[in-house]
Amino acid sequence: MIAPEEGSIGTSEIWLDGSQHSGSGTLVRFGVALAAVLGRRLRITRARARRRQPGLRAQHVAAVRACAELCGGSARGAEVGSQEIAFAPGARIHGGHYRFEIGTAGSATMLALAVLPVACHADGPVVATIRGGTFQDFAPSAHHLEHVLLPTLAAMGIEALLELRLPGYPPGAVGELLLRVQPAHAALAPLVRCEPGRVEAVEGIALASHLAERRVAARMADACRAALAARGLTARIRCVEDEAALRPGASLAVWATTTAGARLGADRAGARGRSSEAIGRFVARTLLEDLDSGAATDRHLADQVVVFAALAAGTSRFSVPSVTEHIESHVWLVGRFGARARCDGRTVEVEGLGRRLA
Repeated sequence: MIAPEEGSIGTSEIWLDGSQHSGSGTLVRFGVALAAVLGRRLRITRARARRRQPGLRAQHVAAVRACAELCGGSARGAEVGSQEIAFAPGARIHGGHYRFEIGTAGSATMLALAVLPVACHADGPVVATIRGGTFQDFAPSAHHLEHVLLPTLAAMGIEALLELRLPGYPPGAVGELLLRVQPAHAALAPLVRCEPGRVEAVEGIALASHLAERRVAARMADACRAALAARGLTARIRCVEDEAALRPGASLAVWATTTAGARLGADRAGARGRSSEAIGRFVARTLLEDLDSGAATDRHLADQVVVFAALAAGTSRFSVPSVTEHIESHVWLVGRFGARARCDGRTVEVEGLGRRLA
């Protein structure tokens, strides 16, 4: 097909070249979420065209269909392998109980991230059971969403809770999340987080499933505590021994709370050949790097909040450890929907669209 010029098509439809910037599935997830909230028809072409397996995977299909279900919309091309999607939102986003299943161990947390900005605009509370992988590389952990992202969004007026009901580890074991979102009745407040403040607490969770005999949770926690203690930080890390997961696995997440109200976190999933001690040191090192940068967000939170800032009333400004390709992708994406966003040094600025909540 001959693609139209990127941006608006006519007065209501938006076209996105899904191969731009990171070319990742995040452009699909958040693109459809924004279209559902803003009531804009959306066409995405060349979705994940530069990836080793081009087109949508199961987790992307699940996100598109979930957004369509929430708003009573439709999505042509929402199939595995498809590189083109035509999304038409419905007239209203509905509260209620939902069940979204990826059908594989694709990231349940990324699916939750797609659902969240839509659920915020529902006409009643949303309770969503989400099934997929919960701990894996290249996706936020369930604990990072629960203890870093959601407390940050609370400052913007979003009331949401995430519960890990069943851990799911690669390769192939499905877990389950429960996401509860209350509707707000005013526009989101902008996020202003430029000064990080001083660290006043560091907490964490070391989770291990079917690995109690090897003391995996304790070993991850001990290594992380020791690395942080060497820099003068005392970490309270809770060890959780789980026997419910479908296969063995582990994850470590820590987060720092500052006097300025900022939350910065780091996490790491277990993997074959990755020792418990290496996981603990990696998580500590990652957190310390982001704290040392002087930023008020961590490297993952920094790109996750851009979409929410684009829906806020007012100008959000927040400092980031570095301007990553993911941040640039999100800035580009919200710009296609009319939000003015830019990176100024290591500060991200987003002039929100002022979308009122239900």
